[in-house]
Amino acid sequence: MKVEVEVISKEIITPSSPTPAHLRHYQLSSFDQLAPPVYNPLVLFYEFNDKTAPNITEISSHLKKSLAEVLTVFYPLAGRIKHDDWHVDCNDEGIPYLEAHVNCKLSDFLKNPIPDQLSKFMPFELDDHIGKELVLGVQLSIFECGGFAIGQCISHRLADASSYFMFSKTWAAIARGESNIEHPDFLSATRFPLKDVMAYDPSTEISRNKVTKRFLFSASMIEALTAKYGESAVGLEENRKRPSRVDALTAFIWSRYMANTNKITGPHDEKLYIAVHAVNLRPRFDPPLPQHSFGNIYRAATTGPLLSTGDACSAYGRAMRELREEIHKIDNDCVKGLQQGAEQSGLPFNENTGRLTELELVKLGFSSYCRFPVYDNDFGWGRPAWVFSTPLTFKNVATFMDTKEGDGIEVYISLEEQLMAKFETDAEFLAPMCLQAGAEEPFGC
Repeated sequence: MKVEVEVISKEIITPSSPTPAHLRHYQLSSFDQLAPPVYNPLVLFYEFNDKTAPNITEISSHLKKSLAEVLTVFYPLAGRIKHDDWHVDCNDEGIPYLEAHVNCKLSDFLKNPIPDQLSKFMPFELDDHIGKELVLGVQLSIFECGGFAIGQCISHRLADASSYFMFSKTWAAIARGESNIEHPDFLSATRFPLKDVMAYDPSTEISRNKVTKRFLFSASMIEALTAKYGESAVGLEENRKRPSRVDALTAFIWSRYMANTNKITGPHDEKLYIAVHAVNLRPRFDPPLPQHSFGNIYRAATTGPLLSTGDACSAYGRAMRELREEIHKIDNDCVKGLQQGAEQSGLPFNENTGRLTELELVKLGFSSYCRFPVYDNDFGWGRPAWVFSTPLTFKNVATFMDTKEGDGIEVYISLEEQLMAKFETDAEFLAPMCLQAGAEEPFGC
């Protein structure tokens, strides 16, 4: 089914109270400098319930009123980014608020949501940010049945996943009438001051030459993966806890990525593979930073370089082991080094490092949004039926999100079309899902 979303109105929402003069200059941090110039998406889908929800006009009015109030709390989001000196002019110029009509029922759409169509629920193009000053946009999309979607775009220049989920959760709390609101901590630039990073251009990671597919792994599938492949990883790590479900799934997908890339290039075209995993730094401070700390407060943990082998169990076990080791290294001492200007990324040293000059380096990135309370976004009409939030602007990326029930994981993988075709016919990759065929909700496969 081809989904059509037609914008029918657009206006600007400004903060309900003016930003004080002493808060008008919001300095960006060195981590913000390195963030890619894209918008991060979040789309919340809500079923229409005539017992709890008013008509769509009242819903929109309520969203706009509460949005104006939350912009007073998150005042940089209503300002404009000044790229020349890395700050936000918190001038209260406001954010675009769009309303749109969708040409189908929400229940039909949720039977098989196609990730590459979800940008239609966004107020602007996710990769159209280079040189642009807007920080945030919102779009309310109304389905034929009365169900609706709230699409939000927040600039990655200001906010990581934790930050924009915090914004949405606070907005929902204000919409429900809660008065005890936790205010964001805007001190990122004092912890990670600006520095000269002119040699790095994060826009090189942006690509439209890819497709994004959605794969569902139930709790039992993930448990089976860990049991089948994880024993070698666990056995070689004394006094370490059992691999998490994200560890297990990351290593599995990375091992299949290496194997499927080799199918295209051939076994004689050797490559080196690295995995890059975004790690939230807030809990790695000593003492931990508050979870309401706003900004890009994450670091990339790099695993590898590895040569792909034909032994799936061996590749999986080593991938899981090295992934956990690299993430474990990001501790308070590492964070202190970053605050003092240490490099934010780099390749670990292993037996393959010396071959970096002779072999092509192939990267797969991972981001996990698991355990974030995205299904707690209740604006007064109940929890969302489904939540989507994955970067649609990059290739060679896998993003994890909890299912609504919280026990399974939705995986969004963005690859070039030829490589995706290999994934979709890879018996080893599909085996866990085939074991559970038909066991999930219709839109989960």
